Amino acid sequence: MSETAFLKEMGQRIMLRRKSLRLTQEELAEKIDVSTQMISNLELGKKAIRPENLAKVCDVLDVSADYVLTGVSTKSREVNTITEKLMELSEDELKIITSMVEYMTNKK
Repeated sequence: MSETAFLKEMGQRIMLRRKSLRLTQEELAEKIDVSTQMISNLELGKKAIRPENLAKVCDVLDVSADYVLTGVSTKSREVNTITEKLMELSEDELKIITSMVEYMTNKK
């Protein structure tokens, strides 16, 4: 994979996660103390990210560096929290949650 393709894929993952958290580029930039232009360039794959800023991005977006760099997801704190809560549900409650998740993931 070329460096350009790598940077674009990495930027896409950052953008998707940022949007899923309903953060603007401005809000993300403010949280990690960089310019909005840097976030834009990062998401477009125009520029690489410094290691210290990668760590900050991962912290704010609650994702691992592995996920940002490779797209391979590791368990986040959020997933662990949800899993713990699911373990406390009754079988009937778990069936309801499963139905809801299936409905949400099959929506087009």
